[in-house]
Amino acid sequence: MSLNLRLRQLLLFTLCLCLVPLESNADLSFLLGNITLFNVNFKSPKWLGRSISVQSNLRIDTEVDPNIQEDSHLNTYSLIHKYGYPAENHTVTTDDGYILTLHRIARPGATPVLLVHGLLDSSATWVMMGPNKGLGYLLYEQGYDVWMANVRGNTYSRKHIKYTHNHAKFWDFTFHEMGVYDIPKTIDYILNKTDFQQLHYVGHSQGTVVFWIMGSERPEYMDKIIFMQALAPVAYLKHCKSPVVNFLAEFQLPIVLKLIGVHEFLPKNEFIVMFNQLICDESTTTKEVCSNVIFLTTGFDKLQLNETMLPVVVGHAPAGASTKQMQHFAQVRRSGDFRQFDYGWLRNHWRYNSLTPPEYKLENVKAKVAMYYSQNDWLAQPTDVEALRRRLPNVVSHYLVDYPEFNHLDFIWGVDARELLWDRMIENMRLHDTDNTIDTSN
Repeated sequence: MSLNLRLRQLLLFTLCLCLVPLESNADLSFLLGNITLFNVNFKSPKWLGRSISVQSNLRIDTEVDPNIQEDSHLNTYSLIHKYGYPAENHTVTTDDGYILTLHRIARPGATPVLLVHGLLDSSATWVMMGPNKGLGYLLYEQGYDVWMANVRGNTYSRKHIKYTHNHAKFWDFTFHEMGVYDIPKTIDYILNKTDFQQLHYVGHSQGTVVFWIMGSERPEYMDKIIFMQALAPVAYLKHCKSPVVNFLAEFQLPIVLKLIGVHEFLPKNEFIVMFNQLICDESTTTKEVCSNVIFLTTGFDKLQLNETMLPVVVGHAPAGASTKQMQHFAQVRRSGDFRQFDYGWLRNHWRYNSLTPPEYKLENVKAKVAMYYSQNDWLAQPTDVEALRRRLPNVVSHYLVDYPEFNHLDFIWGVDARELLWDRMIENMRLHDTDNTIDTSN
């Protein structure tokens, strides 16, 4: 193993020391070749002044439920099929040549609902927690024809008619192209396949961003939406609290870009595999450290995270994104505006005929929208969500989740997400269905 790779591991090891829960004891070691550089027992520091109660010492957990271990390696189609649901794979080619995979829990003849995942995520997010704990399964059981998108660059959408994912040109996109090309083409495919004129849309985090962009740049698609439900809606990041996101927004130094990937963000074959091995692999570390890394990005809420399922989570996420995509989010954070990618004043003038990038036209998002947000979401802060609500012309419902610790990922993975949120969502869908007689017999 190269010295460069070991130095990266050392950097990550140092990060791990900072993320161990409050007042936990741990024995951790770091080896360089056959030499042990560290072999320490330590008590963890406070992180961001946030106390996390831990009932037992950190330990290596080698006894993983075989079922969970299997699910961590299954793809979305195989997960759905394993649990007895009608699984389908579909392929969509965008106008700019990206080949996207759609997953379906098929209920032919039922109203289609499109689920669009968040940043660094995939279609697996809607089903990987298993039956009764996945929104995809729940919507199917409620009588809907469930379609789950995968945007360009993630695990299931890494093909192009001209480039491979090893080409820099493949990664020359942000969430802008997803809203302009990926989602409109996906919607057209679903409506053509099902012979429906409209569909329901549920987006989480970036899945809401791409919807606003579609509405801004392709407003004709608003007529194809029955009802849009936004989970942890993002457009403005002015009050974002996530230290990870804020760090990426402020620092784009060469060494940082080299670690996170020059074209692909956190390429799985290097940085993130090593990261998972150090702190999230089921056979080499503890659930406590791994969960804290997740919380560091999204907000702390131990009670809503099923730590038993962490091997499945890290088996499916992060699922891929472009570094340019992350830079775009960083620009949104720094500028406080929801606008197109900033190439610098010279290239902006050439591309946009303006020294600054144009803002997205949120007034064009005329579909009916319901917004669901939470107090403890470090990415979609209530103040920013409220700023977005004021800009959208047709918000018919906005709901602050009645649980103060609910964080950014609890919207899709929360242990009590059904009681706290999903039942309300389904009730709202029923109110807006054009045909309320939904068949749930199959």
